[in-house]
Amino acid sequence: MTGPAWYDRAGPVRDERGRERTDETRRGYDEVAAAYAERFDDELDGKPLDRMLLDLVAHSVDGVLADVGCGPGHVAAYLRDRGAAVVGVDLSPHMVEVTTRRHPGIPFRAADMRALPADDGEWGGIVAFYSVIHVPDLSAVFREFARVLRPDGTALVSFHVGDEVRHVEKFLGRTISLDFHFFTRPTVEAAMAGAGLEPRAYLERRSYPAEVETTRGYLLARRA
Repeated sequence: MTGPAWYDRAGPVRDERGRERTDETRRGYDEVAAAYAERFDDELDGKPLDRMLLDLVAHSVDGVLADVGCGPGHVAAYLRDRGAAVVGVDLSPHMVEVTTRRHPGIPFRAADMRALPADDGEWGGIVAFYSVIHVPDLSAVFREFARVLRPDGTALVSFHVGDEVRHVEKFLGRTISLDFHFFTRPTVEAAMAGAGLEPRAYLERRSYPAEVETTRGYLLARRA
């Protein structure tokens, strides 16, 4: 998607440096929250495939639909406008503050996507657009998704396709420290399956003209 050249929204990270990496990710998005929201809040206008997939989820999910790694809340707002009962979660407290002001009426919470603020089986669906890209190991993320989803619940996850890690230290005029993990389709599908999420459909697309050139993958899964 967009972002410091090629990402969309915030998500937590925890690699060999543990909590330090999560804290760096949180601080980075706290630092750029207002400018990020201003720049990317209308990005769905130029992304027809993304809108099509969100329409599908909005009209098929029964129950609460969570935007995990919600960033400026534009995906949550899009889903709400199509009749979904939506909540949003983001790692960055400052991003949540900005998002709450921009999209009143949607409940947003600050939380790590590996410790979501929901009871077992509480949500009917999850959308995670380019938010898992800060997590080197997806297993814990998808186990938590499976925990909070009801049986037959839906998860729509998007990511940059590949097997590299890119590091960014400057974005929107601010100093940050963020790692961006690209994933192959088999890697994501295996992590989903191991967590009890059954991959049902996969799409890829090339970048749109306003985006940096990466291949974007979309996986639709159901909770077993």
